[in-house]
Amino acid sequence: MPESSPISFGGLSSGLDTKAIIEALVAVESIPIQQLEDRRQVEQQKLTLFGTFKGLVSSLRDKAEKLSKLDGFLVNTVGASSDTAATFSATGAAAAGTHTMVIASLAASDRWAFDAVTDPAANLASADGQSISLTINGTAYNLAVTQAESSLEDIAGQLQDLLEDDATVTVVNAGTTTAPSWRLVVASNEPGIENRITGISSSIAGLTITGTPPDLSGNPSSANNLVVGSNAVAVIDGLRVERSDNDFSGVIEGVSISALEQDPSTTVSFTIEPDKEAIQEGIQGFVDAYNEVVKFINKQNTYSEESGAGGPLFGDGALRSITSSMRGVLFNQSASQISQDLEGFGTLRLIGIESNSDGTLKIDATKFEAKLGENLAAVADLFVDKDGFDNNGAAIGTPAYYIDTTADSGLLDDLFREFDRLTKDYVDATGESYDGLFDARTATINARIKLMDKQIAEKEYRLELFEANLIKRFTNLETVMAQLNAQGAYLTQAQPKS
Repeated sequence: MPESSPISFGGLSSGLDTKAIIEALVAVESIPIQQLEDRRQVEQQKLTLFGTFKGLVSSLRDKAEKLSKLDGFLVNTVGASSDTAATFSATGAAAAGTHTMVIASLAASDRWAFDAVTDPAANLASADGQSISLTINGTAYNLAVTQAESSLEDIAGQLQDLLEDDATVTVVNAGTTTAPSWRLVVASNEPGIENRITGISSSIAGLTITGTPPDLSGNPSSANNLVVGSNAVAVIDGLRVERSDNDFSGVIEGVSISALEQDPSTTVSFTIEPDKEAIQEGIQGFVDAYNEVVKFINKQNTYSEESGAGGPLFGDGALRSITSSMRGVLFNQSASQISQDLEGFGTLRLIGIESNSDGTLKIDATKFEAKLGENLAAVADLFVDKDGFDNNGAAIGTPAYYIDTTADSGLLDDLFREFDRLTKDYVDATGESYDGLFDARTATINARIKLMDKQIAEKEYRLELFEANLIKRFTNLETVMAQLNAQGAYLTQAQPKS
């Protein structure tokens, strides 16, 4: 890069304001650079706006996908006759109805205590190699100790390290301060029969235990077996159900149940019913996300003679594609589809969702609530794909890849798949990769910005050369003018006086 001349001048010899002249000439030559920088700024604004637009479309796409499945669209609430017996919740997959439950027993974790010792710090082994053995859930453990590190506290720490997450080992004083009774307690971390501690024994001289297992009825056969690991048992709608823990989820499809209190003599009833308010909130969330996309597009595409285009993305093809896709999916039902709708649930308008003049949506809450009460399943069917998606094995990248060939699809299932068709990157069967709408447009804008950066750098380099050349020329001019002025002054002084 050329260096600027160190000579400083200001037209002392020529009488010209050479500094101002050079600055003016450089300013004229820099106009194309400023124009490029202005264009680059616009492209950068487009890049930022596309990031915002992509986020809005992605949010709408995600809401559409969630509501396109029955368990996402339907929200159920569960009311129970007891708040303390169990906790209940239900997904949209649960059918409305009333059920009964009797909690016969809760699950328990197996718990054993070794015989007491009076001093937890005293070594208990009479020789190295004496050990504790036990099995938990099919895994056998054996802890061999040294005589020098065989106190109850030492053994507890070593045994816990060995058992890790399968059990918890503690040292407990079951007596008093004056008459201590220190016991080593081992408790399975998981409840249920399968997680019982079995085969527990000790060859350590000062640490004894009777490891006789419980009887077939689950009653302890050893005083060392403080709690026998047992399963939870409940009778749900007349069906006896046994679990290793207190979770009875899945016994009724879509219903989660966690037992809290056992009471064989009490029948708890619980009712599952649609939460229509929550369903309305879900649809309102979708409408709000849809309107954010439309408002963004409208703001970019407005135009007035006074202020011109509304935004840098005015008329951009990506905005047109998204608009066309949204409207095409949500409002272009065929005449045959509408004619087959005999009950008035086949279009958004019929259930109370209408389009405003600016393209945004609005919900007639009264009408929509009435439609939910009239036939919730029919409302859900408008939005939800009930029979799953099947494209008959169409190849990725082909138009058929995102088309559902089954009898039922649902508007929101169609919408999020249409967004995926437009915006998702993919690799075809030959390994060729393709950018989706947003990545393709972003790559194009970045390429233009990169080209402009190169052009700006080149023009700035040429401008520096131009400025350096001007400085050199005007420096030479001032030098010549200074010489001429000196010669003129000399000649004037050399003329004979009259």
